[in-house]
Amino acid sequence: MGIKSISKRQKLYPKTDSMIDRFSDLSNSLLCHILSFLTTKEAVATSILSRRWKTLWTLVPKLDLDIDNMHLSLDKIGKCNEPINISYTDVVSRVLALHIAPFIRSFRLRCNSDCPPFHFDTWIRTAIARNVEELKLLIFYSYGIHMGLPCSIFYCQTLVALELSGGIDLDPPSSFQLPNLKILRLLEIYYCKDSSCFSRLLSGCPVLEDLSFERDGYDCLYHFEISVPTLKCLRIAFRPYRLDLNDYTIEIKAPALEYFKFEGDLGHIVLLEKLDNLFEADVHICSFDGSDSLEEHQKRCYGDRVFKLLRALTTAKFLLLFPGVTECFGFGSIYPSKFLNLVHLDFKLNPSNWHVLQALLLVAPNLEVLVVDKCYYKSKDKLCWMEPPDDPGYLSSNLTSFNFRGFKGLKLEVEFVKYILKEARTLKTMTINVSSGELKESVVEKLSKLPRLSRTCLVTVE
Repeated sequence: MGIKSISKRQKLYPKTDSMIDRFSDLSNSLLCHILSFLTTKEAVATSILSRRWKTLWTLVPKLDLDIDNMHLSLDKIGKCNEPINISYTDVVSRVLALHIAPFIRSFRLRCNSDCPPFHFDTWIRTAIARNVEELKLLIFYSYGIHMGLPCSIFYCQTLVALELSGGIDLDPPSSFQLPNLKILRLLEIYYCKDSSCFSRLLSGCPVLEDLSFERDGYDCLYHFEISVPTLKCLRIAFRPYRLDLNDYTIEIKAPALEYFKFEGDLGHIVLLEKLDNLFEADVHICSFDGSDSLEEHQKRCYGDRVFKLLRALTTAKFLLLFPGVTECFGFGSIYPSKFLNLVHLDFKLNPSNWHVLQALLLVAPNLEVLVVDKCYYKSKDKLCWMEPPDDPGYLSSNLTSFNFRGFKGLKLEVEFVKYILKEARTLKTMTINVSSGELKESVVEKLSKLPRLSRTCLVTVE
């Protein structure tokens, strides 16, 4: 038996070796593709595997250089656990010198804004000379220093995606063109002179399709223009830290827009053209600090801003909406236009916006899916659900699915669910997600007593 056991174990080793051989037999291009899913630090670490792997990372058409990762690896180099005194700039320069891939598909650089401009410019020029397609620059703002961009970026013919984040000064030339740029992300950067720098950058992107624009309020700019005929996807996030910064204005002219997202403190957003191609809109309005001290007419002013924005989004088929708290008090008759295309509504609910949901249901005659997500709040109910007058045309006759998340079994919540069951003739599924497992039994008991119009509706409590 012992001899047989040894024989069996001996037979296992060739199988293991063959598995290693099969992996080693992969082509360089396939191995480089696998390495492209790693950071450059991780890809370089594979060079110890064998002689073949020693320089394989230099052929990977992707470079991901992060100051934190580089310092971590340097501290582990040297004898007696003593770190070698090599700067981050030396490491990046060395990596670029050894990298011999004929082109760079993706180049990501994350460093401090006090990085020597000469090195920074050289690295970017090297990537551009290798026909870079995707360029991401994430600069940590430090010591009051902003990083300027080399002019060569604005003339790169191969650039398809550009992301600028952090301590970067944007000051594009008066005349330039990025003929292939389709994706642009500007995340809390700085503008050297005024917001015309922003508009000038967009004017040099003739095929731009995807724009993400985030602002933190420290730039003190109040007016922005987005005029891009080819734009299909627009994401805006504004997070001012001073009350007066909510007076900003964004003028948007993007007739081809298919997806729109806004998150933050709402200023004046003006859509200059009808969005006939709009498919999905995601609006999350955050109440700004100090809003509790506003006068009644000021609250109505902010409510009017919400109203104007929603009026411009009436062509959307999918709508995710959180209309804020304070801003909702300014709502009167808020929807002059119907959401005729709306088939899916995801509504973030709080005590102040029940009436906003009620009014929205009134103007969405083709709604098929309704999701109500109750946000966590501590305040007592200020406004509650009020069943509308007996009107058979009020609730969409197409509603087939209803989901209520964060259900606590409060009176107004039960009344709302009761109304849906009573009016939704074609409802197929109703899912109630309770806020805690202890509530499940009592909620099931309450809902089982409610009358329902649809005989095929399946009610589930989770």
